[in-house]
Amino acid sequence: MRAARGSYAAAMPRLAIAALFAPLLAAPLSAATLRAQDSADAAEVAHALQRTTVLGSALYVAAHPDDENTALLAWLANERHYRTAYLSVTRGDGGQNLIGTEFGPLLGLIRTQELLAARRIDRAQQLFTRAIDFGYSKTPDETLRIWGRERVLGDVVWAIRWFRPDVVIVRFPKTGEGGHGHHTSSAILAEEAFAAAADPSRYPEQLVHVKPWRAKRVVWNLFRFGDDRRTVSADQLPIDVGKYNKLLGRSYSEIAGESRSQHKSQGFGAPERRGSRSEGFQHIAGEPAKSDLFDGVDTSWARVPGSDVVRAKLEEAQKSYQIEKPEVIVPMLVDAWKELMPLAAAEPWAATKQLEIAELARRAGGLWIEAMASAHEASPGDEVEITMNAVSRGAVPAELFPAPHPWNGPGEKPTQVPPQKTKLTENQPFSVKFKMVIPKEAPITQPHWLASSAEPGVYTVDDPRMVHEPDVPAAITLGVGVSWNGGPRIVYPMPVKFRWVDPVKGEQLRPFVISPRVTVQLDRSAYLFGGEQARPVVVNAVAHSPGVQGIARLRLPEGWKAEPAEAPLRLEKRGDEQKLTFLVTPAAGPTKSQIGAEAEVGGQLYTLGLIRIEHDHIPIQTWFPPAQAPCVRLDLKLRGERVGYVMGAGDDAPQALEQMGYAVTLLDDEALESGDLSRFNSIVLGVRAYDSRKRLKVAQPRLLEYVERGGTLVVQYNTERGGLPENLGPYPLKVVRTRVTDETAKPQFVLPKHAVLTEPNPITAADFDGWVQERGLYFVDGFDPEEYEAPLEFADPGEKPSRGALVAARHGKGIFVYTSLAFFRQLPAGVPGAYRLFANLVSARAPKN
Repeated sequence: MRAARGSYAAAMPRLAIAALFAPLLAAPLSAATLRAQDSADAAEVAHALQRTTVLGSALYVAAHPDDENTALLAWLANERHYRTAYLSVTRGDGGQNLIGTEFGPLLGLIRTQELLAARRIDRAQQLFTRAIDFGYSKTPDETLRIWGRERVLGDVVWAIRWFRPDVVIVRFPKTGEGGHGHHTSSAILAEEAFAAAADPSRYPEQLVHVKPWRAKRVVWNLFRFGDDRRTVSADQLPIDVGKYNKLLGRSYSEIAGESRSQHKSQGFGAPERRGSRSEGFQHIAGEPAKSDLFDGVDTSWARVPGSDVVRAKLEEAQKSYQIEKPEVIVPMLVDAWKELMPLAAAEPWAATKQLEIAELARRAGGLWIEAMASAHEASPGDEVEITMNAVSRGAVPAELFPAPHPWNGPGEKPTQVPPQKTKLTENQPFSVKFKMVIPKEAPITQPHWLASSAEPGVYTVDDPRMVHEPDVPAAITLGVGVSWNGGPRIVYPMPVKFRWVDPVKGEQLRPFVISPRVTVQLDRSAYLFGGEQARPVVVNAVAHSPGVQGIARLRLPEGWKAEPAEAPLRLEKRGDEQKLTFLVTPAAGPTKSQIGAEAEVGGQLYTLGLIRIEHDHIPIQTWFPPAQAPCVRLDLKLRGERVGYVMGAGDDAPQALEQMGYAVTLLDDEALESGDLSRFNSIVLGVRAYDSRKRLKVAQPRLLEYVERGGTLVVQYNTERGGLPENLGPYPLKVVRTRVTDETAKPQFVLPKHAVLTEPNPITAADFDGWVQERGLYFVDGFDPEEYEAPLEFADPGEKPSRGALVAARHGKGIFVYTSLAFFRQLPAGVPGAYRLFANLVSARAPKN
């Protein structure tokens, strides 16, 4: 592994054009901001008003999305009104996915948005480091070695110095009770960062942008282990997170249930609990607390010198607030905002509260402002029409003042939004349209952590100020000046979005995206070439700008050929697509390499693909990854022709089987329960099929009968809590949590002559080279070796070997195979040996008597 890089010391690059108008308010304002951030009812305004006089902060630290204690976050942010954030060390890229086929960075995009959805509910903030979730790790030593201890420690130090928490709370202890090596590492890093953040000699390059910060203490949020009746002793600083909030109309544990249920890709739907529920804490570092988490912390305006007038104005607003006339507090809020102007530059709390007060004034005043593009995307050099809409629904007179937008060509008079001062009439919509040209040098919209190639263990983020940022910055952020009742002008940012109406779901929003002029997406995540025969490779070219003309071609390994060598590209309108088919002939001999695609338009080369992730519970996510995929050339033998596939939680195995040469039919519930299964030589169950296909248990007797009559049934891994049938196999066996996380773990051929290791492809140790992330997970155990044969054995370093990764049993005239090997990761990665072994499992046949 390369040595840790001093990324914070690197010269600061020019800020992306999209960031020229930095968010000015406390509320989340990314392009994915949903309607919940644009308006608030009077009770929510009253609740937010209470927060203006509290100057305390808490940072919760754990390893993954879904590790956080959402009830505690809700209590901290809503009962105590502390500025609260969850620092997830990773984005959960190495996890599993119950709702689709996205894995790796794509799953990280989903889980990032799930965390942001959770934070919108519990009202905490979300932060990250650059660390990559590389899958289950059994020790913190391994985790910190792969992440690069100093690199990720620097990210946690940055988060502490930037967020300036009074109290740091860790989800896991550093003594290992959290199980996962990532969990333990998050606690180790948090405690080390607590001390390092206060030391100006540690990561001094950060001090260009932030100052050293010493939190008061670090505490461990004690485990409950699902025991709601467990009592918390007085010395554990008990907190009742089941307390009811009358303004919100819910308890914090109810809020937590909804918040946690946003982790849908992980199947983490949670109950909304009612009634008292205690959380406890154990001191880790810093000054011990005697009776309260924030003992010794001044959470009043007294911590900001010169803020007496601000405090008085806010207290006046709290006394004057009327639930039926929330706008009456706007003048007092604006006065407080103005008083903070000279303090904000030097005092972080003043700056934070000024943004918070500005947003509260907008909501209390009933002001709605938005900027909508006429299309969901445009490319550099394109003209885009934007509509600004505003309506003031409170009784306080409001005026809009021009603010320049970020882009103007050389010599142009700055365009302003709106073009002139505008008085808003109560509840009367105001709208103005204007056009702007996106500069040719404008960067395309990318997740900032995926914009460059990752280093081992961590993503590359060129701008250190973006390391902790959770979401993709808005492609265009406009500003508009607002004055209430002739008061000072507050400039509010308007991230540009696109709105449309779905006939079923109603009004929908998505981020506006700056796209390449054209993208070229390969039709497979991996390509398998059996022998030297040519096979088609399809490229889908998509125009993101009108008038795309040029050529498209493939980038191939040395000695490979494509017919045609290049193909003409003509796309007239934005959104037009053109499928281009190339017949690719591989060179002789086994090969693992990459195939890439590119388009040449107007003398410029375009080498990016297009991936859009669309799930109902998150905003549409767009990523433009390099247009490339692994390709494998190997001589592969098969038995049988027809395979029935039962999709589980999502994987690419059907695609891989088709490339092997099988005719694959996806089986729905009706086909499983009443269809003719005998027409298939083999039936394969996808990963976690019993977890995601609830009626699969109903079909289980038919599947075992299919085996008994001569079929081959291959079952891929399931979890031990995944709704398994009573008779998972023809004979007893159980799924356990055993896994082998070292992807280089040496295989032991316990039964080297077993059919699945010899027919029709001989399997050797070399077939286990190049595997990614892990060998297998959720092995099986408790089986009789007289009934199930286990030909392979694996072990992580220092552990006893397990034979539960692959078992096979003869049942009647057929074969039952259960495999916990991670084929769902290896096949898309183009691992040659995984294709050979998977082909053997699907080809397995019972010997004739």
